[in-house]
Amino acid sequence: MNNEINQALAKVPAVTLGFWIIKIAATTLGETGGDVVSMSMNLGYLVGTAIFAVIFLIFVAMQIAAKEFRPALYWATIIATTTVGTTLADFADRSLGIGYAGGSALLLALLLASLGVWYRSLGTLSVESVTSSRAEIFYWITIMFSQTLGTALGDWTADTAGLGYGGGAIIFGGLLAVLAAAYYWTSISRVFLFWGAFILTRPLGAVVGDWLDKPVSAGGLELSRYAATGVLLAFIVICIWLLPQRAARKGTH
Repeated sequence: MNNEINQALAKVPAVTLGFWIIKIAATTLGETGGDVVSMSMNLGYLVGTAIFAVIFLIFVAMQIAAKEFRPALYWATIIATTTVGTTLADFADRSLGIGYAGGSALLLALLLASLGVWYRSLGTLSVESVTSSRAEIFYWITIMFSQTLGTALGDWTADTAGLGYGGGAIIFGGLLAVLAAAYYWTSISRVFLFWGAFILTRPLGAVVGDWLDKPVSAGGLELSRYAATGVLLAFIVICIWLLPQRAARKGTH
C-alpha cells in the first residue's frame, strides 16, 4: 500500500498560491544572484555559466536520486536553474552578440522542442506525471530552457522594446493575471495554463531583479546585489518553512 501511495505522488510540489509566491521570488533571486557572480565578482558570463551549470547538474542529480518530494531540495534546484539561466542568456545575448530578440527566439524554439519531445515520449506534460527519472529529466531540461528564455525575454522587453523595468513588470504581471483569470473562469487546459504561467514568472523575476540592482540612471534602484540576493534567499527560506509544501498527486488533473 505504501509503495502504491508513493508511486501516486510526484516528486514536485502541488501547484498552490504558495508555489507561485516562492517561484517568483526564486526567479528574482536568480537574476540578482547571477549578476553577483558575473558582474559584482567580475567573473564574466561564461565563467558564471560554468559555475552555475555544475551546481545545476549536482542538484538535478540529487533531485532525481531522491525517493520523494523534498521541498528544500526542489527549490534549491529551481534556484540553480534560474541562476544558470541568467548567466547563460546574458552570455548568448551579449557576449556572443545574438541580441535579446535573437536569443529569445532561439530559446523559445528550444523550449518548444523540449516540450514537444517530452509530450511525444510520455504522452503528457502534466507535473503530476513527474514520478519517474525519465519524466524528471524532461521536466528539468524544460525548466532550464524556460528560465533562460525568461531572462532574455525580460531584458528584451525592458531594454530593446524600451518599456523599462516597471513597464516590463506591468506587462508580465498583466499576462499572469490573464492566465489566472483563465484558470478560474474558463476550461482551457490546466497543463497549458501552468506552463504559460511558469514561463512568464521568469521574465517577471528578471525585470524585478534588474530593477532592484541596476543603476538609478538606468531606471533601477541601485541596491547592493549581495544584499538583494541575501534578502530574497531569506524570504524564500521563510516561505518554504511557513507555507504548506506537499507533493503533487498523480491524476489530480
